[in-house]
Amino acid sequence: MNDKLPIEVRGSARQPLGMPPAQFLRDYWQKRPLLIRNAFPDFQPPLQPDDLAGLACEEGVLSRLIVHDQARDRWSVKTGPLDEADFAGTPSTDWTLLVQDVDKWDADVAQLLEQFRFLPSWRIDDIMISYAEPGGGVGAHVDQYDVFLLQGLGQRHWAISTDPAAPKDFRPDVELKQLAHFEPTHEWLLEPGDMLYLPPGVPHDGVAFGGPCMTLSVGMRAPSQAELTGDLADYLAERLDEAQRYTDADLAPARAAGEIDAAALARLRAALPFAAALDEDSLRDWFGRFITRYRNAQTPAPPARPMTPAALRKRMEGGATLLRHPWSRLAWSRGRRGATLFANGHAYPATGELAQRLCAQSTLAFDDVPGGTALDLLTALVNDGHLVPHKARR
Repeated sequence: MNDKLPIEVRGSARQPLGMPPAQFLRDYWQKRPLLIRNAFPDFQPPLQPDDLAGLACEEGVLSRLIVHDQARDRWSVKTGPLDEADFAGTPSTDWTLLVQDVDKWDADVAQLLEQFRFLPSWRIDDIMISYAEPGGGVGAHVDQYDVFLLQGLGQRHWAISTDPAAPKDFRPDVELKQLAHFEPTHEWLLEPGDMLYLPPGVPHDGVAFGGPCMTLSVGMRAPSQAELTGDLADYLAERLDEAQRYTDADLAPARAAGEIDAAALARLRAALPFAAALDEDSLRDWFGRFITRYRNAQTPAPPARPMTPAALRKRMEGGATLLRHPWSRLAWSRGRRGATLFANGHAYPATGELAQRLCAQSTLAFDDVPGGTALDLLTALVNDGHLVPHKARR
């Protein structure tokens, strides 16, 4: 990455990006922020604040009214549809209105997307418009998608951080996903027609300055890998023949009760569309959780009162046995860092010896009460309902 590239350029009617689109995509897209002064010369917003407020009051329109109590640093969020009383009750400063998908409701706003045709049209999500009184904003945050922030009315102060080591943890006391810590590395005051491009993951904070402010945000569609994988899995599952099952015609006698062995994992890799891409530990962890959860009519209920390792040790020293709950379904597998016991979709670190014993026996009695991690495992299984202490043997 070339760190000597400018972070601020000047645009024009001919080149809103301040450079040819191919150069922007090569040097900035998903790589680094860029402030483009005068990206849209003499820009006039296609929508007025009163029109935006009216849209926020409509059914089916996604909108939020956010008010910041500066004195107590408290944030309130009201989700639309809004009404006139909501706006009448706002203070003179420190609030903002956000309306999403404005391009779907207003043809003039949608026309702005013509300026972004250098991107695949399916990549563009929406144009969100924010209106704010002085001091209004949503706090420092991080977006997981590319966004172009076009100043439409008034001025907005933008601060961003390009520090790759900047913490990304969130405040626990705010409904909005605000950053708990934010130290800007660059700050600007944007005028109408200026545009700030931010790739995913850049911490930023925009605050209305001096008077009423309106910003148009052109956001991109960026599904997470989890969303892509889940939807593709659903797509494939709908089209796979139900008669095609997990098979093990090459099965050899089990060497250890409950073990998901290497041969089983090899069969999974051959049978599943996704399995070839998974590393051994991920495949083992997924299948152990899945197969102990699969077709379970019921699950064990935890005890009314959790038990401590010390209390369990005392009962076991008194001769108590541990009974496996009839609805508890167990399996285990060896890994590079020991073994894992699976119980009804949950995973527990274990030794191979203890995991095998738990899978092989429905009643466990110990001449020598285990300690350390083994006792911690037994306590966790008791507190999750998989093992039930039984009174002392007579």
